[in-house]
Amino acid sequence: MPLRAIAYVSEASNSLTAERLQQLVMDAVLFNESADVTGTLLFDGTRFLQYLEGPEAGVNGAYKRILASTSHSGVVELNRGRVGRRQFPHWRMCCVRVDELVLGKIAISDWTGFVRSASALASSSSALDRLLSVTQSNVEGVASSALEPDGWVAR
Repeated sequence: MPLRAIAYVSEASNSLTAERLQQLVMDAVLFNESADVTGTLLFDGTRFLQYLEGPEAGVNGAYKRILASTSHSGVVELNRGRVGRRQFPHWRMCCVRVDELVLGKIAISDWTGFVRSASALASSSSALDRLLSVTQSNVEGVASSALEPDGWVAR
C-alpha cells in the first residue's frame, strides 16, 4: 500500500491553552492509531508545523480533522505527496516545543518531494532532514521518563 504524507504550517488560535493543546495531541494519537498515521508536530507557542504520513485514507482523514479544528487558522500546505517509507514509524504523533526561529527555518526549507539529502555532508539540508533532526534531538535529549504517553515532548 503506497504511503502518503502532508506537511503544513498554521497559526495557533489566541484562545489555545496548554491543557487544550495536550487534549488535541491525545485525541490525535488515538485517531492516528486507528488510521495507521504517524508523524510529528512542532509548536513554537504561536505556530504549528506538522508532518503526517501513512496510508492515503488515514492521512486524508487526519488532515480533514486538522482543517476543521478551531484551535488554529491560516493553514498553509507545504507539500502533499507519495513517500517511499515512514520517517516517524514509532510516533503516532510526536509533539515537540521548539523555538520560533527553528520552526521558521524548517517551514521555509525545501519540501519538494519530501526528499532527504543524499549525504550528511550535503551543503544544504532538506526540510525533511531538518524536521527529523529537530524531532530526534529533542526526543533523544529527554529522559524516557519525561515522555508523556501521548508522545508530547516539552523542550
